[in-house]
Amino acid sequence: MTTSTPLPPSTLRARAERLRALVADGVLVLPNAWDAGSAAVIASAGAHAIATTSGGLSWSLGRGDGQRLDRATAVEAARRVVAAVDLPVTVDAEGGYGPAPADVAETVRALIGAGAVGVNLEDSTAVGGPLFTVAEQAERLRAARSAAEAAGLPELLVNARTDVFLFGLGGLDDVLVRAEAYAAAGADGLFVPGLLDLDALAALCARSPLPVNAMAVAGGPSVAELAAAGVRRISVGTALTQLAYTAARRAAAELLGSGVLTEPAGALGYGDVDALFHG
Repeated sequence: MTTSTPLPPSTLRARAERLRALVADGVLVLPNAWDAGSAAVIASAGAHAIATTSGGLSWSLGRGDGQRLDRATAVEAARRVVAAVDLPVTVDAEGGYGPAPADVAETVRALIGAGAVGVNLEDSTAVGGPLFTVAEQAERLRAARSAAEAAGLPELLVNARTDVFLFGLGGLDDVLVRAEAYAAAGADGLFVPGLLDLDALAALCARSPLPVNAMAVAGGPSVAELAAAGVRRISVGTALTQLAYTAARRAAAELLGSGVLTEPAGALGYGDVDALFHG
């Protein structure tokens, strides 16, 4: 476990380069974390990097999902995640905590200061849309890249999320137009939540100038199937957060109802969890 002391530039660069290599050399699987504790648990399960989920992180802070966090709160949450693990951390920065390129730049600078070596930036202006225009989002991504370079971390991995499929605002051709523009603006990856059709994913991966990230869901394609389609990065959004909260609700309902407690059977032991924070 690391401390909250700012990471030295050499460590940031090494972690950013490691994150890039994990995508370049194979398929990066990211079971998303929502706080420092979940990040430590996911790391202990063998993860090679940690990605946060803005939805889970928002819930852990008593907020709803959908760009309802302010920048300062999100950055401090990211700082705690970074301090809990010795792995590259990529942060779901939602829409950049402001619509203007300058807002995105400020967010990127702050997240680098917190120790993040990757960011997700989405192109929706609000839940359900509309999306920023292609030109507007490209300018926002250029601002992110310029801010990273100015902060001394040109290796920052910028994953450009497009919500074309998630909100039903277009099709594959629309995604490809955005992929071309986002690549030219300095993005390093393309995240297309809502697209799990393997044939469509294979077509996108074959034509996209950027490595493609897909969101795995329960009952959907497996990691192996997504990888065979050409996907290079696989995340799960709020799925693990929902699972953890579901387990807590079931155990609470059992105790409040029957008065017995069987749900935690098989749970990690107290000492196992506590040891994650004494390393």
